[in-house]
Amino acid sequence: QVRLVESGGGSVQSGGSLRLSCTASGYTYSNYFMAWFRQAPGKEREGVAAAMFSDGRTAYADSVQGRFTIARDIAHNTMTLQMNSLKPEDTAMYYCASSGRGSSTVPLSKTFYNVWGQGTQVTVSS
Repeated sequence: QVRLVESGGGSVQSGGSLRLSCTASGYTYSNYFMAWFRQAPGKEREGVAAAMFSDGRTAYADSVQGRFTIARDIAHNTMTLQMNSLKPEDTAMYYCASSGRGSSTVPLSKTFYNVWGQGTQVTVSS
């Protein structure tokens, strides 16, 4: 059974940085996707960044392009999300997700992912 454990998050002032980590266990292969989603109160859950764990291909939402970086730590089965130049509108619960399904692109749609972490809060104050 695949399990995702998240860490990181917290509170920071506008312009600051935070780093999230998500460690996967239970996969017996490396061809799986991992992604970060976020959900603010009253809003839909949206894809922020995703990557194919085996080859490192990535995809980003336009709203975070150039500010957020998703990266692999292969030795520890961990995917990190480095968030720089944070804005108050980045405030949300952030969720890690994964999927072993095949895709020619790196998906950011929540319907593609079937394993989810418990979420970690990110709060950015102005």
